[in-house]
Amino acid sequence: MYTVAVVGATGLVGRTMLKILDERNFPIDKLILVASENSVGKIINFRNKEYTLVSMANAIALKPQIALFSAGGNVSLQYAPLFAQAGTTVIDNSSAWRMDSTKKLVVPEVNAHVLDKTDKIIANPNCSTIQLVVALKPLHDALKIKRVVVSTYQSVTGTGINAVNQLLNERQGIEGEMAYKYKIDLNVIPQIDVFMENGYTKEEMKMVNETKKIMGDNAIKLTSTTVRIPVMGGHSESVNIEFENEFEISQILSLLQNFPGITVQDDIDQQIYPMPMTAEGKDAIFVGRIRRDESQAKTLNMWVVSDNLRKGAATNAIQIAEYLISKSLI
Repeated sequence: MYTVAVVGATGLVGRTMLKILDERNFPIDKLILVASENSVGKIINFRNKEYTLVSMANAIALKPQIALFSAGGNVSLQYAPLFAQAGTTVIDNSSAWRMDSTKKLVVPEVNAHVLDKTDKIIANPNCSTIQLVVALKPLHDALKIKRVVVSTYQSVTGTGINAVNQLLNERQGIEGEMAYKYKIDLNVIPQIDVFMENGYTKEEMKMVNETKKIMGDNAIKLTSTTVRIPVMGGHSESVNIEFENEFEISQILSLLQNFPGITVQDDIDQQIYPMPMTAEGKDAIFVGRIRRDESQAKTLNMWVVSDNLRKGAATNAIQIAEYLISKSLI
């Protein structure tokens, strides 16, 4: 049994972490819920027991064995090292440590083997990257990926509760706080995060750089366009993959069906394919619309959907913790 801290327990991902810890019967002996100073003292219920939200300082003093962070990059940069110094293994959901060369960036189905006992701060990848690399991994191992072109269709939940409220307000004709510069209902916004000097957004470059790090292959060429759409069930991705080796669609289906964490939904006769509304609340990466790119040799198209609050964030972090426990690394 373990002492576990959830940092950012009142946010969308933090609340999802608590739900998944309960669902997966995570071995918790003592739970520490941490939030901003404004929320300290408030009560959250977990497993029919009330827990009082505590401050960072109090949580660090309690020396939890595991700390699940979902409180933003600045908070992680400031406090994750302090938890680590106290002996805690931190699994951080922000972008703070992802591209730090001294930190591991982990999706358990893809590269959990890189972890060891010395890892006290472990980075959880970007939500859109997680579902992409799980779908790419078995294909890369068998066929060697040369290039990936991905366009994302991302849920407002990836922005946070303010974006959810904006969408719901707009649908009811209520004026309220705007998470985005533009309306999101009945709209598509081709910008996620800030623009960089090369004309790509930070989200798009996260996908490029994180994929290479997780897959352990800098030779993979990847280009991305990330888009916010007015849905709440999960993120969707249109993925075009060029391989070094030729393939059969039956081989692709077999590789995906037999890889942990993937559910293939690909029956065009019955109009069965992945959608956010059917992925919501589930932990699988759903893959469908699998077909050969007829414009170019050795190239595949597919459609990938996943609940971004679960596998794209909370579930992946908890799976990392479960792996560490299973290998006696904590």
